[in-house]
Amino acid sequence: MVGGLGFRGWPRAARIATYVAAGVVVLLIATLLTAVHLVREPFPQTTGEIDVPGLAGKVTVVRDDAGIPQVYADSVDDLMMAQGYVHAQERFFEMDVRRHATAGRLAEMFGTAGLESDEYVRTMGWRRVAGQELALVSPETRAALEAYADGVNAYLDTHTPSQIAVEYTVLNAGGLGYEPEPWTPVDSLAWLKAMAWDLRGNMTDEIDRVLALAGHTARQVRQLYPAYDYDAHAPIVRQGAVVDGVFEQDATGPGTRNPRRPAYTADMRGALARLRAGLAKLPPLLGHGDGLGSNSWVVAGDHTDTGEPLLANDPHLGVSLPGVWMQMGLHCREVTDDCPLDVAGFTFSGVPGVIIGHNRDIAWGFTNLGPDVSDLYLERVEGDRWRYDGRWRPLRRRTETIKVVNGADVTLTVRSTAHGPLLSDVADDVADVGEDPPGVRAGTYAVALQWTALQPSPTADAVLGIDAATDWESFRAAAASFDVPAQNLVYADRDGHIGYQAPGRVPIRKSGNDGLLPAAGWKPEDDWTGDDVPFDGLPSVLDPDEGFVVTANQAVTGPDYPYFLTDDWDRGYRSQRIRDLLQRQLDGDGTVSMDDMLAMQLDDLHPMAAELTPYLLDIDLPHGYYSAGQQQLRAWDFHQDADSPGAAYFNVVWRNLLALTFHDDLPTGIWPDGGDRWYAVVTNLLHDPSSAWWDDANTADVDETRDDILRQAMLDARDELTRRQALDSDDWTWGHLHRLDLHSPSLGESGTGAVEWLVNRDGWEVGGGSSTVDASSWDAAEGYGVESAPSMRMVVSLADWDDSRWINLTGVSGHPFDRHYTDQTDLYVDGRTLPWPFSPDAVERAGADVLTLLPAPADG
Repeated sequence: MVGGLGFRGWPRAARIATYVAAGVVVLLIATLLTAVHLVREPFPQTTGEIDVPGLAGKVTVVRDDAGIPQVYADSVDDLMMAQGYVHAQERFFEMDVRRHATAGRLAEMFGTAGLESDEYVRTMGWRRVAGQELALVSPETRAALEAYADGVNAYLDTHTPSQIAVEYTVLNAGGLGYEPEPWTPVDSLAWLKAMAWDLRGNMTDEIDRVLALAGHTARQVRQLYPAYDYDAHAPIVRQGAVVDGVFEQDATGPGTRNPRRPAYTADMRGALARLRAGLAKLPPLLGHGDGLGSNSWVVAGDHTDTGEPLLANDPHLGVSLPGVWMQMGLHCREVTDDCPLDVAGFTFSGVPGVIIGHNRDIAWGFTNLGPDVSDLYLERVEGDRWRYDGRWRPLRRRTETIKVVNGADVTLTVRSTAHGPLLSDVADDVADVGEDPPGVRAGTYAVALQWTALQPSPTADAVLGIDAATDWESFRAAAASFDVPAQNLVYADRDGHIGYQAPGRVPIRKSGNDGLLPAAGWKPEDDWTGDDVPFDGLPSVLDPDEGFVVTANQAVTGPDYPYFLTDDWDRGYRSQRIRDLLQRQLDGDGTVSMDDMLAMQLDDLHPMAAELTPYLLDIDLPHGYYSAGQQQLRAWDFHQDADSPGAAYFNVVWRNLLALTFHDDLPTGIWPDGGDRWYAVVTNLLHDPSSAWWDDANTADVDETRDDILRQAMLDARDELTRRQALDSDDWTWGHLHRLDLHSPSLGESGTGAVEWLVNRDGWEVGGGSSTVDASSWDAAEGYGVESAPSMRMVVSLADWDDSRWINLTGVSGHPFDRHYTDQTDLYVDGRTLPWPFSPDAVERAGADVLTLLPAPADG
């Protein structure tokens, strides 16, 4: 009662308002509880027991505080089935989107937004090739793929869409009515095609070279693609030569090549420009651009404080949520010939086995080799014929039907020459509804793709083969099957050996084709020979003389290597910095420790700063407002930590410098991204202050020079930082500009605010930068945000597996609001890592949750 009156004594209007308010509160609470239930419903069961049909014996899944699962079983089949079950528990929506992407079926889930990607993927036939590969893999690999699929399907069979992922609840709320299909072995194999596509090498560089030729001389274009500097940046393997087709690490000798260059008409450029624009719209599943790469290095025990090897790896891939990797261990309780797995590391959800990590005998890491394994062929086409060797020949044809949710089916006709599918058919369909790129027009040329990943191969055999390898010989034998994507493999074992092996299918080209520019499809001399570089001829070294191996996508060998791998290597800034850090540590303390290796992974020295900064300091700027940034450079140590004002100013100057120098001369689609190639380009141009590249094509009566452009870039950078951050230059920070935003690649880009809020996580301020060892890369043509980054970090101790460390970009879980969704991200951004327990005792001590999977009882 209030003032002697009860609630019924209140005025009627007040009572009605109170009823309404109370009803709204109840409704909000009910809505909130419903939302919480829908979000939490897919969270995995991590304790207790679950009956799983198909298991032969008991499987134990031990999860630590980070939710990382270690799986124990008595057979490979049960291990693979349990891995499929656990992957589905944590990441099935991610798996499902990936398989739709690799099958060219995104439009079935996301409507017309996925149609263009589907048309390209169907034209290339990723899933068709994956289906052919299932017949090529070994019986053991096929059995593992089937057991893995059985485990995924055992989970799907007992869960509704809303219990599998909240994303299905969102999609079905929009009327999709979606039910996941059963998982198949081909779904797993098709993911390897996505890996190969995103790591395919220089395909877009081939196009960009041609587009840059419009309005420029061949010499000017060569300035945009400078040769690899072997004197400044050492290759991976610094010893050995090919003798009678076999790479021998103690041999010496030269090799020869014979490239030639074609000419390109406006029609050819038109076909290539339309294709370039279309390919840019394919969703990157691992990432894209110069930021894709990796660091990996291994140090022999003679140079470590433990007396045994140390091995580090951090692959640089596109940032997404969930991240590309999921940590996991797969352990046979008793290791035998029939059950040889005792392995832990980083896995791909959707693929059985461990991709990168260590087992009880060896450790290994990957970086992208980056060989030129694809060629674009300009084809002369009339109707359904193509020209080759002086004759017209029929194009091959097949028809694909693409289903589109809430839309009509789309029929796609795929045409191919002997070189491969005509990707330009898709690009031309797209061009029909828009305009041709500036300066080009449609013509009679089509563009075909020849790519090693479209040739079936048993790459999946390599994954499980490496997982079970016990020494250098068995490791190399497994690596021999790793056809695509070709990788640099670093190696260490418990016997103290370290090594390097380059596997992969790398085509041998005829003399008319150097792989740098699109080839003439009508000329037989531009074909591939049909042979590949033999595995034994690929670079390899065991226990190198230096006592360490550093791979960071740089040139693999010196220029005398006789087989053509590529001329589009990473320019080697990261690799040389790692080598320098290692050598400095060895010259100082004499040994390298686990902490040293971890610190090297976080090194953020800008590779271009020492070259460019002296030129910037020599520019005469107005005193006060405009010179404040220059004063920051005088005190800057060239490191790009997140709170650095100097790094902020330098990187904004760099972006403006690139725009002022090149945007007036190059088509929009090939503006500089500011990565390693552009460091080399601008370094060379700094020594040529009157180069035509410095001149602004938009100022007809003025010939700008280097210093004019540098001065304007510094003035513009000062104004930009004032707008973006602060008037006081001491308040500038690199991390304020350089943010790590983690988005779901599907619903996270839906354009619906509530849905994006549900699945995305934004706002980490980070250091590092492009072609830095801590490679949080950004695209100068787009902005300062992180486009790709170390997708994980690991350092493995061969002296004691349990002393190893690891961290993932995101958490184990793919479920929004699960506590393991981004729990590792904060640690990652802070430069920290997690313990990596491996021995049964260490796993048991670290265990927080234990789930037991049991064979389902027989019916009846």
